[in-house]
Amino acid sequence: MIRDRARLARYRLTAAASLGALAGTLAMTTGAAAAPDLILTNGAIYTLDPAKPWVEAVAIENGHYVALGSSAEVARLADKNTRVIDLGGRMAMPGINDAHAHPVQGAVGQLYSCNFPFTATPDDIAATIAKCVADNPRAEWIIGGQWDSGFFDRFKIDSPRAFLDKVSGNKAVYLSDDSGHNGWVNSRALELAGITAQTPDPASGTIVRLADGSPNGVLLEAANPLVEKVIPPRPPEQLDAAVREAARLANGYGVTGFKDAMVSEPVLAAFQRVDNKGQLTVHAATALLTPYEHRTTPLDVATFVKLRDTYAAPHVHTNFVKVFMDGVPTASRTAAMLEPYVDAEGFPKHYTGMLHVDPDVLKQDMVALDKAGFTVKIHTAGDRSVRVALDAIAAARAANGASDRRHELSHAGYISDADLPRFKSLNAVADLSPYIWSPSPIIDSVVGAVGERGRHYFPVRTLLDIGAPVLAGSDWPSAVPTISPWPGIESMVTRADPTATTPGTLWPEQAVTLAQALHIFTLDGARALRLDDRTGSIVKGKSADLIVLDRHLFRISPADISETQVVLTLFEGKPVHQVAGVLK
Repeated sequence: MIRDRARLARYRLTAAASLGALAGTLAMTTGAAAAPDLILTNGAIYTLDPAKPWVEAVAIENGHYVALGSSAEVARLADKNTRVIDLGGRMAMPGINDAHAHPVQGAVGQLYSCNFPFTATPDDIAATIAKCVADNPRAEWIIGGQWDSGFFDRFKIDSPRAFLDKVSGNKAVYLSDDSGHNGWVNSRALELAGITAQTPDPASGTIVRLADGSPNGVLLEAANPLVEKVIPPRPPEQLDAAVREAARLANGYGVTGFKDAMVSEPVLAAFQRVDNKGQLTVHAATALLTPYEHRTTPLDVATFVKLRDTYAAPHVHTNFVKVFMDGVPTASRTAAMLEPYVDAEGFPKHYTGMLHVDPDVLKQDMVALDKAGFTVKIHTAGDRSVRVALDAIAAARAANGASDRRHELSHAGYISDADLPRFKSLNAVADLSPYIWSPSPIIDSVVGAVGERGRHYFPVRTLLDIGAPVLAGSDWPSAVPTISPWPGIESMVTRADPTATTPGTLWPEQAVTLAQALHIFTLDGARALRLDDRTGSIVKGKSADLIVLDRHLFRISPADISETQVVLTLFEGKPVHQVAGVLK
């Protein structure tokens, strides 16, 4: 009997292989007794697999793709228990992997903070804060934002601190800017943080002051944490709710994987708790936060190894670290540049910004973190910090040898021509922000600070042409209102404002093709999560992370990409977002 069963099994394997050969394009598992759980059919499915870029149908079993091909071919695998979804000709593709976002921070903001749009005027902000104060009579703090980078250039407020004092009562107020690097606070917040006229500026930050030397309420870069550290922490139940909300929001825009680019231990613990309850519906990579301050001593890498090993979970990938090298090249002038900023009141002549970490210390950090197996994401918004970070990666390669760990330089929009080839030679990744690759108020602020060279920002096509690896991320909630990838994809292709609010284009010679943009947001993003063997493309055996769109991206005007709606999101083969009544 055993021999007969073995013979029968061999026969089934042979028959399945023969059927696959006759079908030509049909890829299917063999030896599987059960029919697929789910079949998506009658679609235009963009696989990101060069060997078979388009198929009509896919079959999914136990959360993985088991077959793909024509609708007729895949239909043969179904039985009475298989659910079949007719795509009605709609385009489907792999789920989006956002390689740089702050999704839990964004979700906390939406659930619990006092928010206003980037376009808010002083009157709008005053009214919003007054309402939040009235609605939260027992709160000690009012936390919110986000004021935009050029706010205090456009609106001359003699004392930002006194402005908030008028509407905050006895509550402390903290408002983040659109970059997340700078804060705006009232007198009560300064009092709780112990910041006075006598408080010295931190080494890589500025307490902006009034004429008498007293703080005016604006805190730049490393001065910002002086207040942040005294804000009461969120309770675990709020962080858990924020993780679930972040995943829900991401799924709604077609995001099935993201890298949270700045994760503290409490947030890391929340990711693990939610995943252990089976409630995390994204692949989440977590970049462990290092001290956000001027630092002249190396990191204790053992601390990060312990965090990595303690909080890893099936969908929580903890082998990542975040280091801040500088700030942002906006009116705050906190990014480290090779050439001076435009001279401005309150800044030294020929000012070039600041570095958070001593270059030799960064080299020691990179060697140790790379040796411990971490992928490091380094915030490098200025071309001087880019150079320093590349030097540190070179030191790690020299000490530890070449590896497949692709360290990332975040927001590397300014890169010296001399440094461009080093991205390929060092296997270092330019982690870019396509959501701001177009004319906008934040670009106006950048150009005002950097000068005309500010219009040559984010050389993505040049990087791709020389074979350098590139990533993209939303950076939400910094600078953008949602984690939606579609405005960013449009900006990559058009270099124009996807909202059509600001006319013109930003360095249109650096536009990329739609196929390149989708590759960056899917398979390249998966590689940033170190999951490209599991997700990022529609290939037999990979996780069934798939999205169905309301339009065929290759058949519409690029100016309409930002309006794309996701009608179905599958995560590991299960629907985690669906628009009612669209698909049968």
